[in-house]
Amino acid sequence: MRAVVASDGRLGGFALPDGALGVNDVGGPVQWHPQTVAWWQSWRASPQGCRMVTDVDWQFLLDTARMHHEFWTRGRWEFGAELRLRVAKFGATPEDRSRLRFEIDISNDIAVVGTANTSSRNADRHSRWRVDPVPP
Repeated sequence: MRAVVASDGRLGGFALPDGALGVNDVGGPVQWHPQTVAWWQSWRASPQGCRMVTDVDWQFLLDTARMHHEFWTRGRWEFGAELRLRVAKFGATPEDRSRLRFEIDISNDIAVVGTANTSSRNADRHSRWRVDPVPP
């Protein structure tokens, strides 16, 4: 049986934590790379976020965000394959979602199509998504 994952219009998980990357030369927290901030917000706002229902799920994604940050900040291209494997577990691509046996219902979120700016579009989302079973 396949599930349909539908958005309820709210963010899941938590904001990227300050200090997770250590401190800079002046003692302040290292800032997340802007691409990683946008990537994290995309996951929080995504229908796939409904599959991330425990703190352990979000902690796994936070570890992945640290790799994503290094990928973009320092050009750590060797992290690319691991990033791909990790996000596949949550259904990053249509192929991943097919393998995980779920589909995304975008009928309530048509603004997703054709835009790369997810942070402003989803800024007011505050909780999880719901998963509705697909009739056989």
